[in-house]
Amino acid sequence: MQLNETHDPSLTSWVTSANAPDTDFPIQNLPFCVFRPRGCNQAFRGGVAIGNQILDLAALGDALDGAGGDAREAAGLAARDSLNALMTAGPQAWSALRLALSRLLRSDAPPRPHALVTQRDAEYAVPAHIGDYTDFYTSIHHATAVGKLFRPDSPLLPNYKWVPIGYHGRSSTIGVSGQTFARPHSQMRGPTDAEPSFGPCKRLDYEMEVGIFVGAGNEQGEAIPVAQAESHVFGLCLLNDWSARDVQAWEYQPLGPFLSKNFATTISPWIVTVEALAPYRAAWQRDASDPQPLPYLDYPELRSTGGLDIELEVLLQTERMRMEGEEPVRLAQSNFRHSYWTIAQLVAHHTVNGCALRPGDLFGSGTQSGPAAQEAGSLLELSAGGKQPLTLPNGEKRVFLEDGDRVVMRGWATGPGRPRIGFGEASGTVLPGR
Repeated sequence: MQLNETHDPSLTSWVTSANAPDTDFPIQNLPFCVFRPRGCNQAFRGGVAIGNQILDLAALGDALDGAGGDAREAAGLAARDSLNALMTAGPQAWSALRLALSRLLRSDAPPRPHALVTQRDAEYAVPAHIGDYTDFYTSIHHATAVGKLFRPDSPLLPNYKWVPIGYHGRSSTIGVSGQTFARPHSQMRGPTDAEPSFGPCKRLDYEMEVGIFVGAGNEQGEAIPVAQAESHVFGLCLLNDWSARDVQAWEYQPLGPFLSKNFATTISPWIVTVEALAPYRAAWQRDASDPQPLPYLDYPELRSTGGLDIELEVLLQTERMRMEGEEPVRLAQSNFRHSYWTIAQLVAHHTVNGCALRPGDLFGSGTQSGPAAQEAGSLLELSAGGKQPLTLPNGEKRVFLEDGDRVVMRGWATGPGRPRIGFGEASGTVLPGR
């Protein structure tokens, strides 16, 4: 993805909140969502974040009459109650719309306040109809840390460094930030139990991930070449893959996660486009002693710009903290550039056997842990498998999540002379089991 005028760091907007240095949503970002004004029965429709406002794409009227046909058509697709049609349109349409919206929102353009809705006055829907959801396992640091808990002498399975590992999840329980869910019930068996029992899980966890929305898909039987894979990716969001660790330990062999993962997944409402992230490409590194990617997973730009420099953090607000007016506290911070596999490699591998992807399909990156202890993306790692409780600033302790806990995930990309490109937040709250 090449840089263009939409990435110019000097651009400012007539929406003054978009010019604040700490905003997630400057004019260089322009992420998409599906929303409506809170507390009404209006239809959901597409919007774009600008500062603390949403540009209502259904309220633009003739604002884009001077833009090209690709931009006008894409704006109509983006104004619908899901972004699937826009995702289907492909990179040329996405880029044309982004350019037209950038010009519409710049400081030298006529203000159009009638097309704005304040973000705090909006409610959000999952931004696309998600047909299929695949969760990957791309952090070698997470895989190693978790593997050591169960296989101290051989934490990584033999295939890990050769193939992007993933499993198919459940799209019906994916919810947008603000999601609440009941603590899941299932069958479990502890290491000293003679037989399994049934009840609410006791080792509930989060997983700090990046979500990847597929744009234009592929025909069944036609693999997407890795060098072209990112042209099939619409954009990225934040993703929390809630996990019942005690359920997972009992059920995951031989076919992998099932009820331990499919009860809830929370994503941020905003999809940051791949184009917006172009200035934040990062080198992708693979230890020389590790196997190098097979040819179908290798491409010319892999090592120079295959990664993305996206900071990720996870915060916790307990019920007591909320009652006492205390803000969430940070548990960990990591970066997407630590990923062992790139987005392009995930897309290429997913389709190499002929699997058809469709617009709106969602990938989870897998828990994004870094090499340092404070970069762990799950409580399973932070508590060393439940052996080392975390002490919060107010004196409360956590090994795994308790009822009433609210988990908040945030992400952003920045760099010298570049604006902050933020993802907003993905928050979810654990309710007592039913």
